[in-house]
Parts: sequence; structure tokens; C-alpha cells
Amino acid sequence: MYYDQNRYPRHYQYPYYVNAPIYPAVMQPWQSATPHQISYQNTSYQNRTSNGDTSIPLKDYGPNPFVININEATKQNSTYRTALWTGEHFQVTLMSINVGEDIGLEMHPDVDQFLRMEQGQGIVQMGKSKNNLNIKRNVYDDSAIVIPAGTWHNLINTGNVPLKLYSIYAPPNHPFGTVHVTKSDAMEEEHRYNF
Repeated sequence: MYYDQNRYPRHYQYPYYVNAPIYPAVMQPWQSATPHQISYQNTSYQNRTSNGDTSIPLKDYGPNPFVININEATKQNSTYRTALWTGEHFQVTLMSINVGEDIGLEMHPDVDQFLRMEQGQGIVQMGKSKNNLNIKRNVYDDSAIVIPAGTWHNLINTGNVPLKLYSIYAPPNHPFGTVHVTKSDAMEEEHRYNF
């Protein structure tokens, strides 16, 4: 069979009975939107280095709309804490906990917290009081930890590489643009402002 351009109206590119691969519930490239409907992703935050690595400038992008590969950004971070996005209702920070170190026993009375491990391993401890940390779990890559407001908690790096994670605070727990290069920087700021 051949395509007769006079037999079919111009708006058809091919006869309706063409056998094309069909995959259920998945849009195929040939089914994509017309060019004026395509929105192109802004990749200006990515800088390719000469060896092909992708470097993402790690700074506070809040409260503007923002899209990022959170896994790559988390693994790239080498500071103890860097605020990546701070808004009115929640905040995202990146953290890197050195081998043998911990976050330090803490409690946020009015802040719920979510932690997600992207590299390394550790132990998380949680409880209603600092003398009764009755929840202890091993955590690894892809582990998620949910810490309700008022819960004492600590995360200890028990692996042989830095523990890389991101944290979501609701509401925000640190000032816009926070960068703590080391844990001692974070402790000094907490004592200065009595967080």
C-alpha cells in the first residue's frame, strides 16, 4: 500500500490505518504537542564543566517557583547546612554530616520536619523526651524520616562516607539564605540567636 496525497485531506500526514506502535497510558514522541504547546525547561541553573559534570549553584532560591534535581543537589552539597528554598510556609535545606558526626540532639516545638537520605548510612533516634529516645532505626540511601513537632531527635553518621540528606521544615526553621559550612558554625549561630 502507498500513500496517495490526493486521496486524503491535507491535514492528514498519513492514512488513518497506519500501523504505529501503541503503548498504553504512555504518550509517545510522535503524539507530542504541537510546537506552540511545548514548554521548554529553563536549565540555566546547570553549568557543564569541561569533564562533563553538572554543577548546580547551591543558594536559597525561595520564594520563587523552582525546579531542581534534588538528588544531584543533595549529593553535590558539602556544607553542614545550606538553605536551598525558603518560603512562607516551609523550607528545604541540604545537609552533609561527616563520618562519625551527628546533627545533635534537638527538638523543634512548632516545626514538623522531613528528612530524606541520598547517600550514606546512619542511625536515627527519636522520642518524646531527650532522656527517652525510644525509637531507633538504621537509615540508608532513600530512607525517609518524619519528625513531628515536639519530638526530640538525632541523626548519627555510622558509615564511611559523608551522610548526604535534605530536610524540609514546616514552617521554616532557619533564616533565608542560611549557609553553615560546619556543624560548629550552626551551633554558634543557634547560640547567638537562641533558636
